[in-house]
Amino acid sequence: MRARDLMTTPVVTVTAETTAKHAAEVLTEHGFTALPVVDDDDRLIGIVTEADLIRDRFPLDIRSGGKSGARPKPVSTVGEAMTTPAIGMSAGADLAEVGKALLDGKIRAMPIVDGSRVIGILTRGDFVRAFARGDTAIAADVRHHLAVFGGSSRWTVEVDDGVVRIGDAFDDDTDRHVAKVIAEAIPGVVQAEVTYQEDDR
Repeated sequence: MRARDLMTTPVVTVTAETTAKHAAEVLTEHGFTALPVVDDDDRLIGIVTEADLIRDRFPLDIRSGGKSGARPKPVSTVGEAMTTPAIGMSAGADLAEVGKALLDGKIRAMPIVDGSRVIGILTRGDFVRAFARGDTAIAADVRHHLAVFGGSSRWTVEVDDGVVRIGDAFDDDTDRHVAKVIAEAIPGVVQAEVTYQEDDR
């Protein structure tokens, strides 16, 4: 699968001039954990997260025994809080590479860019939702896509825990390779196996 197969688009963005308060409202409204920060041409210039916005936001409660000394002034705009420069990946990036970048970088969201223009976003939550898809839904999706490619009567499809097993009534290596590529581009598919399955009818 590619980033384009799973990314959310259109993507909600903010600018460096957006107030921190408004950015927090956008995160809350949409259930996001991060927002890409763009310039006037929608080019990626940074990313702002929940953690960025709440840093130094709440004073220590002196009733808990803490001291109410001086503390850093909370940020007022996204530009003051964001991480910059931000990493983006292309829509054609392999999902495995995007997932690795999220985990290795300990980040929750990856902006998807065309050049430097933001066109989508991929989050850890998107990966979890794809992984959580039921086998019945995955099988129906695979059957639909394969029917377009080679007709509905040609293929048999079984899905077990995201692993797709496809039987092909025709003995054609090239078509089986295409069927595997089609199946593995469907959200929730962990692996696809395609074999020649002689029709006994």
